[in-house]
Amino acid sequence: MENKVEIDVMVADASHEVYVDIILDTIEAAAKVRGTGIAKRTHEYVAQKMKEGKAIIALAGTEFAGFCYIESWGNKEYVANSGLIVVEKFRGHGLAKRIKNAAFTLSRLRWPKAKLFGLTSGAAVMKINTELGYVPVTFSELTNDEAFWKGCEGCINHDVLTRTERRYCICTAMLYDPNSPKNKKNEEKDNK
Repeated sequence: MENKVEIDVMVADASHEVYVDIILDTIEAAAKVRGTGIAKRTHEYVAQKMKEGKAIIALAGTEFAGFCYIESWGNKEYVANSGLIVVEKFRGHGLAKRIKNAAFTLSRLRWPKAKLFGLTSGAAVMKINTELGYVPVTFSELTNDEAFWKGCEGCINHDVLTRTERRYCICTAMLYDPNSPKNKKNEEKDNK
């Protein structure tokens, strides 16, 4: 990627549905290359996230560059940021961090009292999450919403999760609690 390429990161809407298939193909290809599990989502599911304003998309002009979506769980007490992906040719330039920051901001605006969480097996995402104030937690500290856990069924490592009765998996669980003293202090500082 040349430094002159501008990439816009924005909240996706219905007009971005034309990118859904390439998003899903990019996620699937990345999972194969990494040899890790990523829960599969349908075209309809991702398109609905866009229509609801619960997705972040990155575009270099009209070319797809990256994506992430958010969803609330457990009566809006928890929000997951999921499906973070950056097209290979746009990697290494901080785009994942920009997308994740946008998803974090959108989540905090829509559900300011919710705990944010994510499951990841990627070191880069763990680093970004840590910078945002997330901490590694046990799976028992995440939502008990069965609909969320059903989403893990599309992952190749789902058997690990079920064998351990949702105590362990290949992914690391990370949680941002807006009520933790450290995060409250950081938010107060940011609001000044």
